[in-house]
Amino acid sequence: MQWLVFGLVFLLFVLMVCGFIFLYFFSVWIRAKASQAPVKITTLIGMKLRRVAPSLIVEALIRLKKAGLLEVDTDGLEAHYLAGGDVLNVVNALIAADKAGIALNFQRAAAIDLAGRDVFDAVRVSVNPRVIDCPDPAKGRTTIDAVAKDGIQLKAKARVTVRANLERLVGGATEETIIARVGEGIVTTIGSATTYAEVLENPDSISERVLDKGLDSGTAFEILSIDIADVDVGNNIGAQLQADQAEADMRVAQAKAETRRAMAVAEEQEMKARVQEMQAKVVAAQAEVPLAMASALRDGNLGVLDYYRMENINADTEMRTKIIGADTDGTTDPERPE
Repeated sequence: MQWLVFGLVFLLFVLMVCGFIFLYFFSVWIRAKASQAPVKITTLIGMKLRRVAPSLIVEALIRLKKAGLLEVDTDGLEAHYLAGGDVLNVVNALIAADKAGIALNFQRAAAIDLAGRDVFDAVRVSVNPRVIDCPDPAKGRTTIDAVAKDGIQLKAKARVTVRANLERLVGGATEETIIARVGEGIVTTIGSATTYAEVLENPDSISERVLDKGLDSGTAFEILSIDIADVDVGNNIGAQLQADQAEADMRVAQAKAETRRAMAVAEEQEMKARVQEMQAKVVAAQAEVPLAMASALRDGNLGVLDYYRMENINADTEMRTKIIGADTDGTTDPERPE
């Protein structure tokens, strides 16, 4: 009797588990069955055990079957889900590419998605080209500034029409590279112009020369056209640079003149010092004359009469000097009339 009760309980438990499993997967299974994309119950159970959302995989499979894409199976969808990819986004991209006649298989679409690119958006850009503003206003700049050879600044705005290249989407450069290259090409073209009037007369020459450079090489896009939206005249950079250079030259000349003036003042002071030194030597020499005369008188080398005769000569010379109107130091007497 006990074994019978135990058997009934066990059977009831098994039936409950089976019923729970059936009810849990029934809606997904019946939906796949009704959409002509049948999936086995065991496959759904395996997805759950592998921590894959069965409803998501069935939804993706239904979309592919309805679009006529039969080469993708549940294993590929599960693998992409487990790799961290966006399954529905990849499926939408495959459907959009198929409807637009663009060659795109599941492996490439999954690789693009796992590379961090929005593969569905890339397909849409392939069908409907995107217009990119150059420069990007979101970066804080509204114009590309360049200077022609005559020194006049030009401010340009460009719009670049690009189409996604699915073959180069993995590993290809982004829109920022396109904007940077186009900006560099515009600056180079304007800078090589002889005058700013040439650019204003033929703004299409900018786009032609920029397109010839092959700026989309190595990027995930194909440049269809580069259109110059606006060109404005800016400042006269050449004149400003010349004015700044002239001001700098003037400051250098002033500094050199100040240096020369300081050297002249120093030299003047030095000459005054030399004059004072020579005067001191003269005074010292004059002070030695009486001593020399006294020594000559004491030693008998000079007689008294000779001394008086010399004094008379000095007095006579001084008198003659005063008569002709000059002082003993050789300057003109201010009291003598002309």
